[in-house]
Amino acid sequence: MHRRLMTLCVVVGIAAIAVPVAAARSLTPRAGTLTLAFEGPLTGGQAANGQDMLRGTKLAIAEINKAGGVLGMQIKLITGNDKATASIGVTVAENLVKQQPFGLIGPYNSSVGLANLPIYIAGGVFPVQLTSTDDTKNLGITVQPKNSQISPVEVQWMTEEKAGKVSILFDPDTYTKGMADRMFAALNKKGVLVTKIAIDPKSKDYTEQVAQAVTNNPDVVYVSTYYPQGAIIAKNLLASQAGHPTKCFMGLANQDAAFVKQAGIPAASACTFSGVPTPSQFGNTKSTAYVKNYAKKFNTNPGPWGIFTYDSVYAMVYAIRRAGSLNYRAVSKQAFQITNLSGATGKITIDPKTGYRSNVPVAILNVDATTGKFELTKLYAK
Repeated sequence: MHRRLMTLCVVVGIAAIAVPVAAARSLTPRAGTLTLAFEGPLTGGQAANGQDMLRGTKLAIAEINKAGGVLGMQIKLITGNDKATASIGVTVAENLVKQQPFGLIGPYNSSVGLANLPIYIAGGVFPVQLTSTDDTKNLGITVQPKNSQISPVEVQWMTEEKAGKVSILFDPDTYTKGMADRMFAALNKKGVLVTKIAIDPKSKDYTEQVAQAVTNNPDVVYVSTYYPQGAIIAKNLLASQAGHPTKCFMGLANQDAAFVKQAGIPAASACTFSGVPTPSQFGNTKSTAYVKNYAKKFNTNPGPWGIFTYDSVYAMVYAIRRAGSLNYRAVSKQAFQITNLSGATGKITIDPKTGYRSNVPVAILNVDATTGKFELTKLYAK
């Protein structure tokens, strides 16, 4: 499909009719179906995040459909499971594009987004993406934090802790390595003695790497991984302490209830985390309703990331309504101009130069040693 053409899948009865959006400028949308796609890691090590994000997407769509839909259309959701793997993500994108959705929620993993966001855009699918690497700048918009917004908060925490020696354990994936590189550069510039150690994300034990990290008795071990690996490292780190007061600082991709379950409360509560407020911590009317409605619909409590896909759907729909059509360029223009949109994660403003959320919430959190829940220590709005 030509990258300047979009197709709107309008379903009347049982017949599916593909309509080029180039012609949609002069059309009044008819009752039918607007197809949106979701992509994320629905199985595998990061499935807890992926399923939470899918539920957040489904909840928003259910609410919008119940309220009458978008421009007279009900939303239909199609899904793709990339298993947090770039090569699989390419195949998923190619298959989803063939189904001609108008827009995409996802992907989540930065390495996946780097590989497949251009495929979606070339196929005429507008993304509200969830990656954190700055290398996906302008590939759609995002309401989640980017690494250039997270890193200053992490560095500030290190500065406040007066860390003189830091060991970094990192997953060589795009996002996690990028965050480790940023931390190394910032601390090195401040004269901090920093050691970097790569881990194999497929390993089930990091005793050797943790032992290497604590050899010089660092003040902090900074862990830039996703939660399946971070949870193992937290357990290994706790076991290695033997009374030495090395602090554990987990990067944002480790924030998930599954981390606590896998690591255990003693190991999880021994760490500080960068991340985002949990849904109940946003403390506004929409987030309160989100928590209640999510639990009612899915019979489980929400994780940290589904609330962002929930807001992503509403951002997409807001742009479509403002455009008054399903013209790709018109919707993209409106999306990049979103200002003070009220969301469950707070007010949303998109920087038109990058597609980033300019007022993104980034937080420092700790795990309660009794309840195992993430507790908000400090909230930043960057």
